[in-house]
Order: sequence, then structure tokens, then C-alpha cells
Amino acid sequence: MMRWYSRRFSRTVCLWLAFISVTLHLLLVALSPFVYQSSCKPPTSRQTHPYTLRALAYTNDTSTGSDSHASHANQAKMPPDARKVDPSKMDTTRHHKITKMDATKMSTEIGNGPSSPVNMGDRIGRSGSMGSGLSKLDALFSHPLYDVPTLPIPEEDWLMRIKPKVTSGRSTQMWVSDPEIDYDPAHWNSTSDSQPPWLRFHLGISRRQLYPHRDPNMPSLIQQLSKHRIVSAVQKSGGTQLKLVMSFPNYGQAMLKPMKQERDEESNFNLYYFSDFERHNAEIAAFHLDRVLGYRRIPPAVGRLVDVVKEIKDITTDHRLAKTFFTSPVGNVCFYGQCSYYCSTEHAVCGRPHELEASLAVMLPDPSLAKRHSWRSPWRRSYSRSKVAAWETDSQYCDTVKKTAPYDKGTRLVDLIDLTILDFLMGNMDRHHYETFEKFGNNTFLLHLDNGRAFGRHSKDEPSILAPLEQCCRIRRSTLSRLRLLSLPQYRLSDVMRESLSHDPLFSVAPLLSEPHLLALDRRLNVVLQTVRDCQRSSHERGSQTTDPVSDATTCLVQSRHTEMLCDV
Repeated sequence: MMRWYSRRFSRTVCLWLAFISVTLHLLLVALSPFVYQSSCKPPTSRQTHPYTLRALAYTNDTSTGSDSHASHANQAKMPPDARKVDPSKMDTTRHHKITKMDATKMSTEIGNGPSSPVNMGDRIGRSGSMGSGLSKLDALFSHPLYDVPTLPIPEEDWLMRIKPKVTSGRSTQMWVSDPEIDYDPAHWNSTSDSQPPWLRFHLGISRRQLYPHRDPNMPSLIQQLSKHRIVSAVQKSGGTQLKLVMSFPNYGQAMLKPMKQERDEESNFNLYYFSDFERHNAEIAAFHLDRVLGYRRIPPAVGRLVDVVKEIKDITTDHRLAKTFFTSPVGNVCFYGQCSYYCSTEHAVCGRPHELEASLAVMLPDPSLAKRHSWRSPWRRSYSRSKVAAWETDSQYCDTVKKTAPYDKGTRLVDLIDLTILDFLMGNMDRHHYETFEKFGNNTFLLHLDNGRAFGRHSKDEPSILAPLEQCCRIRRSTLSRLRLLSLPQYRLSDVMRESLSHDPLFSVAPLLSEPHLLALDRRLNVVLQTVRDCQRSSHERGSQTTDPVSDATTCLVQSRHTEMLCDV
């Protein structure tokens, strides 16, 4: 009897175990498709959509930030149905708004209250170029504060356009030149492929800038300046020091400034700013710094080794210049031209024995085609050995300037402060005038021309250059955001400048700026940021109703980047 009960109990247990086993197998079979799908599902288009790429570019720079700042990055989300969007038909306007929102919120975080470069590193992130695989310069130019989507430019905002036809019946879409000695026959039409680089540069100038951020014409333009055959060399009239106008076979022209002293040689401390040498490497470095700051208001300039005999003396038609050539006692070919300063045998420019270092900057359109207006700077120095200017003794001088046209409206004042910051970083005290294109009236950028007296001293800063910023306490928000970005380790100004200058042809001879000059850029950048913090602190101390030196100065610029030149401050 006991054996029968034992067998029955064993059979019952076996049946239950079999039932449980079958049930578990059925559950596994039922759940296996879902488990497989979730573990091996390929990424959707959402992860590679341009909206998300833009958000990721911003998130990578804010991943280690505070919770409040991270929440801003999380708000830069793409549309819910993004996976169904065709990137080729993406709404560029909406893309612009999303990018603008990211950059604006970032700049708002950067612009609020005092902060140090160390704090900014914590708030914006430490990923830098090391993690992304990009160089610091490439990472900087890929940042949302620089790589802003471009919108169509209205016809009236172009400096020069090709007319489709004329009343005489002859089309101006085609230039045909008569064969001339040393010049190439010109057969250019309205297609950019047929136009030489210098003409594409002229046709690319707009109300906003001299050239776009990602300019496809820049490599060929640099190649022309540094390599093309020179067919003519004449001295440029006007100015205080020797400059030459060089012409190329395709009718392009460039301004040449010769090497007069070694790169490491500092300016004599006993010299007045208006008596200092102009430096060829300063013109080149100024172009690179202007581009790194995101201004794009200096014409492209490159270094070049010029043969004094073959490329100047033998081809010049300038009789005044031709009379000044001579051979030095050691066999170097020299010349000195005719000008107000340093044009004598004691200050001659000499080759080694024929090779001469020089900077070549592409010429702007002829004034007969695009007139320029010259403006006297309100903070112009006295250019006297015994007198000082009004702004040097009146701390409230900016109040008068802000009531005077064209500084009483528009962005002219913050444009001038942009130029002030550039000059302070370079140590340039010689900014007595600036220019604009007449076609655009007062609503346009300032041309940052004639920078030869920059980078003269690295051991001493000149705080008086910052007088407009200190007295007015106004700065464009986008400028401040980029300056703070350049103070971070992953975008350090000296590093990106060193890399940018290494692409110049003269870098094979020697670096364009010595290390002390590059380190001085970082030091001076901190001075600019400290000046802004002082302005913000004094503004807060005077009361909440006082104008914010950052936000109020550029509210319209943040709201509409593509029309920033048309906004009122």
C-alpha cells in the first residue's frame, strides 16, 4: 500500500514539473522576439539627423556642467517625427532657430554674472578636441557659436553684383580682355568657375562680412597670393611707410608690406606709437586673429618670399621706386622708396641676398566701384608728444559719444568695441580711423584695415586701448561668448592661433608669432574678460534698473543673428 502511494506521489510531482517546464518554455518562446528586437535594433535616423547632430555638438560641450545648464542642453531636442524627415528637404529656417536657441542659451549662461575661466570650464565642459579627434582650430570653427547656418542674403546686401545685361545690347556677363603683355586673356562670365579667386572674393563681400565662415574660395585665394607670378610692382601712394601694389596675370592685386625687423625684436619702449615700424608678420597674424575671433573683417593676408630683383626691380614701372634700389656692402639688393617714415638708405629694405619676406593682402574693390567712407575714431590718440586726447582725461567721455551719430543708434558702438578688443589683443595703438562701405550706410561692419603696428610688444600690455570698453561698458553678446570660449583649455586662444598661423607659407621659414606673443594673447584675453566682469559688477552695485552691459547692448543680436547688422542697440 505504501509503495502505491509513493508511486502516485512521484507521478504527481513529475507531472507538475513537466507542466512548469512547458509553461516556462512557452513564455521564453513568446518573449524571445521582443528581447531580440530590443537588443539588436539598429539606430534610427533620429540619431544621425542634423537636428540631433547640432544638439549633440552643444551637449558635448555642456556634459559636465551644472544641472541648470544641462537642462538648457536637454531643451535642444529635435522634432518628434524627425525620423520621417528627409534631410535634403529640411526646413532651414527651423534648423536656424534650433541652432540659434542652443547658442543663445549658451551665451546667456556665459554672460550672466562674474565668472572665471576655471568656472567656465566646469560649466561648458572638458571634452575639447582630444575626445572628438578634431584639432583645436577645427573644433573651434565647428562650434555652434561659429558654425551658424547661413540664410539667403538679399540682393541689396551684396557689395557687388554682375549685371545680367545692359542697354547697349552687349552682355556684361562676359569680360573679354585684349591680349596684353604679361597678362592672361580674361574670359570670365557669371559662373564662379570661370572667375579668378580675387573676383570671387570681391563678389562675396556682403553687408555682414568680407567672406563667409566656410569660404570655399579661400584656399585658391591664398594660393594666388602666395604662388602666382607677379607681373607688376609699384609703390602705393599715401601712408606713412613703404607699401607696394603687386599685380598678377589674372588682374588680381595685393598689398605688399616688406619685412623690416626680426619677429622676436620688440618695439623700442622710447618710441611713440606713431613712430614705430610696421611689421609684415603683424598683418598676417591680424588676419588670422580676426578670423579666430569670428569677425571676418580683415582681407586675407599671407606670407611670401619675394625676389627683390625679378619680382620688384626688373618689372616695376614706378620711376620713384626704381631710383631707390642699390646693393649693400655685403651684396644684398635693397630699396627704400619714398614715404613719410623710414624711407631712406638708413632704413632700407634688403633681400638676403635677393629673397625678401613680405606679407601680401588681397586688395579690396577699387573705390570707383565700391566707395568706402573713412570715419575718425572717437578714441583717436592725439598723435602729439605733449598733448593728450579728451577721452584720456574724461572718464564720462562715452556718454558724449553715445549721443553722437552714428553711435547713438544701431550697432556702431559695439562694432567699434569689437575693433577695440582686437587692437588690445594685438597691442595696436595706431587706430586713428576706420572704414565702411558707403553702399551699406551705417548698418554694416567696420573694416579692420592697416594692422602693421600690431604685435610690437609682448612683455607689456597697453590698457588705454581698452578705454572704449571700460568707459562704455558695452559689448556684443556673441563676441563675449566667443571670447569666453577662447579662454577654455580646449579652445585656448594661443593654441588655435598657433595652429592657424602654421598654415601660412612663411611658417616653413619661421613661426609668424613668437611664443611670448602667443602667450600674451591669453594674458590679454583674461584682461578683457575681467574688464567685462568689472562692468557687470559695477552695474549690479548701482541697482537692478541700471543697463546691463551685456544683455541690453545686444538683445536684438541674440534674437535675430542673421539681421544683427540691422538691429538697434
